[in-house]
Amino acid sequence: MPTNKQILLDNRPTGEAQASNFKLASGTTPPLKDGEVLVKHHFLSLDPYMRGRMNDAKSYTAPQPVGQVMQGGTVGEVVESRSPKFQPGDKVVGMGGWQEYSVVSADQPGSIRKVDTTHVPLSHYLGAVGMPGVTAWYGLVKIIEPQAGQTVVVSAASGAVGSALGALAKARGCRAVGIAGGPDKCRYVTEELGFDACVDYKQHKDAGSLSKALKEACPDGIDGYFENVGGMVMDAVMLRMNAHGRIALCGMIAGYDGQPIPMAYPQLLLTNRIKLQGFIVSEHMEVWPQALQELGQLVGSGKLRPRESVAQGLESAPEAFLGMLKGKNFGKQVVKVA
Repeated sequence: MPTNKQILLDNRPTGEAQASNFKLASGTTPPLKDGEVLVKHHFLSLDPYMRGRMNDAKSYTAPQPVGQVMQGGTVGEVVESRSPKFQPGDKVVGMGGWQEYSVVSADQPGSIRKVDTTHVPLSHYLGAVGMPGVTAWYGLVKIIEPQAGQTVVVSAASGAVGSALGALAKARGCRAVGIAGGPDKCRYVTEELGFDACVDYKQHKDAGSLSKALKEACPDGIDGYFENVGGMVMDAVMLRMNAHGRIALCGMIAGYDGQPIPMAYPQLLLTNRIKLQGFIVSEHMEVWPQALQELGQLVGSGKLRPRESVAQGLESAPEAFLGMLKGKNFGKQVVKVA
């Protein structure tokens, strides 16, 4: 069996996560049992939710265990199979974690599935046509429920979730407005992703200033907001929400280091009769087939042109992960393992 390099969570962070929280280890993959397959990972996914799981705190899922492989999405190729459901050479997506190989039970529902790379590159199954894309789909379709002509805003618009949200909103006849950090990201959001406008939050020091910029980008107010950030950005959006607006609360990266995230204008939830709903996409597996079909068509047709930041080699995962938490990535952050 092959040697398998792995990255473990060595210790839990106190405050900001550090490279020293991780540890590189090496072992060998165990022999396959009946019904199992051996997957060689080509890419692994780095996602903001992983930061919350590093803490030993009450959440929607169990914390990442210390001393074990960091958990996360992977795409790769079956290199050995003892299951009739998979053959060597099959391209698959699963939750193999931060390592070069994984042994997966093919009989466990949802553990692994084949993907078609004819029109969609393999790595995109970790982003636009994977969990982030389905996250955008669920928040938009099931919570924001947009109508043609309405204005939908998304924070972290150049990232994997935000970019998919824009394409999905445009496909429904909406005005799509992004919030992103820096002129390069904003240009990508409008010129390549097809958003109607993008506001650079880095040009604004407070919610009032950012809200004025949003007023120009959203002259008819904001009907739906997909939240990835929290903090000042959410405060600015709240000032521009229309009556009966809907907010899909997906992430609060402003508070991932454990600091409180005060909300400046909670009274607007009542004044504007706003619906605010948090959600976890893994609790809604029933929508995944429908969402993935639409996302695959958008990517295959070129209507969604996702961008990736690709770190090279398993060893690069911790630094790439920490950089992503600070917004250094451009688009979906992945690690090329093989």
